[in-house]
Amino acid sequence: MNSWFERQFKLSEHGTDVRKEIMAGVTTFVTMAYIIFVNPGILSETGMPFGSVLVATCLGASLATFLMAFLANYPFALAPGMGLNAFFAFTVVLGMNIPWQVALAAVFVEGIIFIILTCTKVREEVVNSIPKTLKIGVSAGIGLFITFIGLQGSGIIVDNPAVLLGLGHLRGNIPALLSIAGLLLMVTLEARRVKGGILIGVVAVTAAAIPLGVAKMPEGIVSMPPSLSPIFMKMDFSMLMQPAFWSVTLAFFFVDFFDTVGTLVGVSSRANMLDEKGRLPKASQALMSDAIGTAAGAVLGTSTVTTFVESASGVEQGGRTGLTALTVAVLFLLAMFFNPIISIVPACATAPALIMVGGYMMMGFKEMEFNDWTEFFPALIAFFMMPFAYSIAAGIEFGVLSYVALKVLMGRGREINWLLYGLAVLFILNRAFM
Repeated sequence: MNSWFERQFKLSEHGTDVRKEIMAGVTTFVTMAYIIFVNPGILSETGMPFGSVLVATCLGASLATFLMAFLANYPFALAPGMGLNAFFAFTVVLGMNIPWQVALAAVFVEGIIFIILTCTKVREEVVNSIPKTLKIGVSAGIGLFITFIGLQGSGIIVDNPAVLLGLGHLRGNIPALLSIAGLLLMVTLEARRVKGGILIGVVAVTAAAIPLGVAKMPEGIVSMPPSLSPIFMKMDFSMLMQPAFWSVTLAFFFVDFFDTVGTLVGVSSRANMLDEKGRLPKASQALMSDAIGTAAGAVLGTSTVTTFVESASGVEQGGRTGLTALTVAVLFLLAMFFNPIISIVPACATAPALIMVGGYMMMGFKEMEFNDWTEFFPALIAFFMMPFAYSIAAGIEFGVLSYVALKVLMGRGREINWLLYGLAVLFILNRAFM
C-alpha cells in the first residue's frame, strides 16, 4: 500500500511520507468538519431537508476533494463554501423569492461556465497573472482572516454596536477559556516540534469540553445517513431566460471565482508550491476539481463547492500531496455514518486551530518588498481588506486595483500583465453596476 501511495502521489519527491500526509488530512478535516452541520443548517432555512443536505454536503465535498487528490496532487480540500451558502439561502431564496430548485440551477450553470473557462486556461492565467508581492499579501491576508474567524468562533472577539468589535467577557466564559487553553497547548506543542500538535489540541479541548457541559457525549457511534432523493437532481431551469436568473448566476460566479483563486494562491504560497516565477504548477487541474465539484454539488443538492481556506491547517502539519486531500475525502464519506461522533467537536476546539494556522500564514509577510511602495501597499491593502470586508474576493479586488493604479501613476504601467488590466476593469464594472 505504501508503494502505491508513493507511485501515485510522489511522496518522497515532496519530502513527505504516508503518516505525515494522513495526519495532515485528519487535521484539515477536523478544522472544516463544521461545514457538515452548518451548511445544512443554513440551506434548511429555504425548506430543503436538513438530513438530505447533510448527505449532499458530504458527497459534494468528498467528490471534489477526490478530484483534487488525483487530478492535481495537491493537499487542498473542498466543500460547500461559507458565505456562498448564506447568499444562496438568505439573499436568493428568501430575499428574492426564488425557489431553491432554481437557485440550484444557477449554481449548476455557474459550475459549467467554470469548467469551460478552466478548459480554455482563462482561470489558470488569472491565478498566474497575480504578481508575487500580491500573492504574499493574499496569503498573509487569508491568515489574518482565519485568525479573525477563530477569535470570533471562540467568543474572545464579539460584536460591539458602538465600535463594531470588542473583547468578549472572559469571566465565566468557559468556551472562550477553553479556546485560550487550547491555543496555548497547540503553540507549546508546535514550539516543541510535536507532530500533529494542532490535532492533539483539538482533541484535548473537545475532551475537556464534555465534563464542563460545553460539548455533549455522542448519542451513538454510527447512524445511517438520510435519503438524498428530496434534493437530488431537483434543479429547475424554468427561469433560465429571465435576467434575475443570470444576475444570481453572475453573483455566484464572481465570488466563487476569486475566493477560489485567493485560497489557491494563499495556501500554495505558504506551502512553497509556487515555482521560481511565482506560478502555480497544475493550476488548471486544481481549478477543474473546483469547477466539477460545483456542478456536481448542484446535482446532489447543495450550494457552490469551493476550495476551503482551512486546507492551510493540514499544510502546516506537513501535508504536501494529494494523499492529504484523499484522506479528507474519505473522512467526508465516513462522516455520513459517524456524524454522532463528529458533531460533538465544539467551536471552541476548532477556533484555536484556526488562530494557530492564521499565525503561520502571516509569517510569509517577511518576504515582502518593503522598499517599493508600488509593491508593498497593494499587498497591504489585500492583507487588511480580507478580514475587514469578511471576503477573500474583496481582498483580491482591492489589491489588484491599487496595484494597477499605483503602477500607472508611477509611469510603470509596462510592468503590469495585460490580464491585470482586464481584472481591474472587471472589478470597477462590478462595483458600478452589480
